[in-house]
Amino acid sequence: MVQQDLFSGHASLYAAFRPTYPDALYEFIFRHLKDNSTAWDCATGNGQVAQYLAKHFKKVYGTDISQQQLDNAFTASNIEYSLSPAEKTSFKDHQFDLITVGQALHWFNREQFYEEVKRVGKPGSLLAVWGYALLYIEPGIDAITLDFYENIVGPYWDNARRLVEQEYKTIPFPFEEIETPSFSIDVRWTLQHLTGYLESWSATQKYMKANHTNPVPPLIERIKSLWPEGETKSVSFPVFLRLGRL
Repeated sequence: MVQQDLFSGHASLYAAFRPTYPDALYEFIFRHLKDNSTAWDCATGNGQVAQYLAKHFKKVYGTDISQQQLDNAFTASNIEYSLSPAEKTSFKDHQFDLITVGQALHWFNREQFYEEVKRVGKPGSLLAVWGYALLYIEPGIDAITLDFYENIVGPYWDNARRLVEQEYKTIPFPFEEIETPSFSIDVRWTLQHLTGYLESWSATQKYMKANHTNPVPPLIERIKSLWPEGETKSVSFPVFLRLGRL
């Protein structure tokens, strides 16, 4: 599988509306670290994970195949970004204490990526890969968003999306695996935030390019009777994690 760049064309939208991962996820990972000197956030996107890691590591490296994403990335004095595929980097052998991949492993050539992880990770270091499932709000709204997900933009999802739906449970993971709990992203959103998030989906962007129309406004019109303008609602994303030691 060739790593695909599906987010360059809407990097600023992606940066503005993608949810942030919970502290509990990072805290669980950090409890299993042997050292916190250097970390690599692979497929860093807008640098959300790299920014969090920078508060806990001396040095953080973030890589992505999209320069547009990197141009919109969070900055910190101890973060160094570079344009690079996941499967082949210029990093030194045995350089990292932690390697992270947030919501991106399904795009990789995983066999090649795992070989690169083994090369650049220190003995005893960690590989943490995670993702999040479809959001939940309340039953009436959830039914509408699920219909949008499956039937409107459904044909435009890449096949790799199925791996996310399966919570990465079906992929090989050739490391000493650590049992993990489940997590969730819990936020308060307005209807405007939901709009931006749905427009940031890769399937939505592909739909728009294919059909020259935005499918999100008709969806939002269906939801408006259940979600008045300006009102905030609780939104939850189930988060799954696979954690392995090299």
